Amino acid sequence: MAKQKRDRKNLIALTGAAALVAIAVNFAISAINKKHQKKRDVPGSKVRVNLSASEIFKLAESIINKSKQVHDAVASVALDKVGYVNVILPLAELEAQQFPLIQSCVFPKWLSSSEDVRKASAEAERKIDAHISTCRKREDVYRVVKALTVTGDGLSADAKSFTRFLVREFERNGVNLTLSKKEELQRLTTNIDELSMQYIRNLDDDCSFLLFTDVELDGLPPEFLKSLERYGDGNRKIILRSHQVSPVLELCKVGSTRRAVAISYGRRCEANVTILEQLIQLRHKLARLLGFANYADYATDDRMAKSSSKVFEFLESLSASLNDLASRELSMLKALKKKEEGESPFGMEDLAYYVKRIKDQQFHINFGVIRQYFPIILVLSGIFKICQDLFGLGFKEVENAVVWHPDVQLFSVSDLSSEELVGYFYLDLYSRVGKYAHTCVIALQNSSLNNGSRQIPVALLVSQFEKEVDGHPGLLQFSEVVNLFHEFGHVVHHICSCTSFSKFSGLSLDPDFVEIPALLMENWCYESLSLRLISGFHQDITKPIKDDLCKSLKKWRCSFSALKLKQEIFYCLFDQIIHSTENVDIIGLFQHLYPKVMVGLPLLRGINPASCFPRTAIGYEATCYSHIWSEVFAADIFALKFHDDIFNLQAGLQFRKKVLAAGGEKDPLEILSDFLGREPSIQAFLDKQS
Repeated sequence: MAKQKRDRKNLIALTGAAALVAIAVNFAISAINKKHQKKRDVPGSKVRVNLSASEIFKLAESIINKSKQVHDAVASVALDKVGYVNVILPLAELEAQQFPLIQSCVFPKWLSSSEDVRKASAEAERKIDAHISTCRKREDVYRVVKALTVTGDGLSADAKSFTRFLVREFERNGVNLTLSKKEELQRLTTNIDELSMQYIRNLDDDCSFLLFTDVELDGLPPEFLKSLERYGDGNRKIILRSHQVSPVLELCKVGSTRRAVAISYGRRCEANVTILEQLIQLRHKLARLLGFANYADYATDDRMAKSSSKVFEFLESLSASLNDLASRELSMLKALKKKEEGESPFGMEDLAYYVKRIKDQQFHINFGVIRQYFPIILVLSGIFKICQDLFGLGFKEVENAVVWHPDVQLFSVSDLSSEELVGYFYLDLYSRVGKYAHTCVIALQNSSLNNGSRQIPVALLVSQFEKEVDGHPGLLQFSEVVNLFHEFGHVVHHICSCTSFSKFSGLSLDPDFVEIPALLMENWCYESLSLRLISGFHQDITKPIKDDLCKSLKKWRCSFSALKLKQEIFYCLFDQIIHSTENVDIIGLFQHLYPKVMVGLPLLRGINPASCFPRTAIGYEATCYSHIWSEVFAADIFALKFHDDIFNLQAGLQFRKKVLAAGGEKDPLEILSDFLGREPSIQAFLDKQS
């Protein structure tokens, strides 16, 4: 074992350089081939690319028509004749076959260079979504599926899980309610949607700003100051949006400026408080109509957490365990502020600034310099190598595949041991006009099994990196490296999915669980062995990042993390409380809860974060806890299985087999417990912070 580790260290620089050269050569050959060879289809993939606007509309229409036929056929089955073959199988096959076709209609709206195609894609998505919504409310289909849960009909465990999922989906849409209650549910849903969008519109439409002199903005970089609009009197305009507020709170040396910005930022859109109060009341009514005590229980019922009480237990235990460390951190921050600004009291507006000051003093990390060690192609080749060594996967570019832009690549993934094809993924990494502006992974085709035949998964990783800068290959910020590892964790998760039903494949998982593999992958960005594998100075790639800097990055990651985590826990608790309790005084709750969670640090007087907290208005209502939940379990997995050997192939293969392949057909807690050999624990996550 020691010899293996020593050999691995000696080979790292060569491996990284060789991989980069090999990929560069392959890219060059691929570019020539793309010009001179005929494009070919991808075996096993039903995904269609480069559809025209008219083809998208035609495909969407055929998808809807086929779906209607299958649902009508299932609905016509007599209740005393229900069985797997005439109820579950048709619905499962429909989903498996249609999902890649639906995605073929939908993903062009994010990526196509044609405005007509993007518009057609968005319209097709609207029509398909409306049809799917109608199908989920079909009482005739529900009665047939529900009847099958009574007879059982010798269903397999996977088929029973699928059947239960369908029944729960129908009932969460109110299919089992009386007509009057269905109408009430529809009114509540419509009102909730309208109020949620109004809350977001108010934030989007807010144009608040503050004016400051250059002296009042001392500490901010010259390039940031130049980007600010000048007002009539020469003062600079700080728009109260995160892209301008965050730099001020983190870099401005003037405490009064930080305080003024924090107060004004926290007072935006005061009308949203009333909207949020109305939203909460409507959500509670909706939950009670569907048989739940409150909205938080409704939101968590189909998640790994299972109940609001379990979420409270998790958050409060985590918060209490961080109290001592958070108190020590706060004392250090207060001492530094006293040294630099005198007796001015320490407030929440000072957190970001003084945390950065202390971390800069402790680690002296220049992220501008670090960026020069992360050429995109080298990082990507390193990720492939890590996944090869860890999960037993092989990656090969599919030459001359049909793609929607010359920069897009398609890779096949195979099992190194059996050479069996596992799946495909597209990479669309580089920025261009009209493209989706963020990094994400999109499932294009799900894993499923039909009559012994496996449908392989297909994924798409989208990003907005610069391909070249001043004629040099694109370089990644360290935060972008971490993000790329995170998203590639989603790719591997989806590709390694080996489920019987498309419904449970890869990224279709419980939201409390789906982020765990991606967050786990981030750990390889902070280990010396893996960092040296993915890095190389852009002018001489045989020179990877140095060990002392690797160690500093690992320490920097968790330095002063307790207060940051406590702040996140505070928002999660607020979200959980308002969605589990009736008639909460939102303003009073913020003022009481913040100092309690933040070890005595008071909330800024006059602010009301509830007016500008979009996560609880739409998208994450009663589920803000989910990211921390996933972080805790990812930390537990890494500490137990990979901490002592980050290239532990045996552990990696077990993770692939027991966790990634399992999908959503089994209970997530059972999946993790089986892999870990015990129930998951928060201790590893806490140890990492100290």
